[in-house]
Amino acid sequence: MSETKLREQICMYGRSLFERGLTPGSSGNISVRLPDGGWLVTPTNASMGFLDPAQISKLDGEGRLLSGAKPTKEIPLHSALYETVAEAQAVVHLHSTHSVAISMLPEINPAAALPPLTPYYLMRAGLTALVPYHRPGDLAVAEAIKGLAGKYSSVLLANHGPVVCGRDLEGAVFATEELEETAKLYLLLRGLNPRVLSPQQVDDLVATFGLTLPEIHDHDHEHH
Repeated sequence: MSETKLREQICMYGRSLFERGLTPGSSGNISVRLPDGGWLVTPTNASMGFLDPAQISKLDGEGRLLSGAKPTKEIPLHSALYETVAEAQAVVHLHSTHSVAISMLPEINPAAALPPLTPYYLMRAGLTALVPYHRPGDLAVAEAIKGLAGKYSSVLLANHGPVVCGRDLEGAVFATEELEETAKLYLLLRGLNPRVLSPQQVDDLVATFGLTLPEIHDHDHEHH
């Protein structure tokens, strides 16, 4: 896909996410890798609903600004996934309400922030890791993501929001949306003892769709 088309895609998906209330104000950011190893990334203090293709920040492979506006300060979140998840070609970071909400709940398992409520959650987002709170812009949060060793393509930052990568921008956006919808389902069902997918049903999805899910000890996903 051409750079021009990628710039248009970033603006299109940014507007879509913003208009549906998935990332308020000037929060959230999107990046896409370029064939030469550089990136396109949304600018700092820019509303995702009103992005200008010409002002999208273009960085080289070392993260140096080549053209466009000053990039988001959340660059380390994106680079941590690009460095550790081999297939990552795009990253989406939102402040989506329900995903932020579950990141604050005491029962959340850091190795599997959400139970397997639906097949599409596993197929699009996989399992989601929860990393501890760090101040926005603190390099420690990027180190925490790197510490996951590329096993997760979706990560929740405690009290902050999700960071999700994909093989392309569409995939990263769809995975982020699936994570948010699953967080909403979890909050609706919390305390109601819902039926989640069984280990056998999860294994069937893994075998049928070639999923790669990290090993976790709390395999039955019980919550107390």
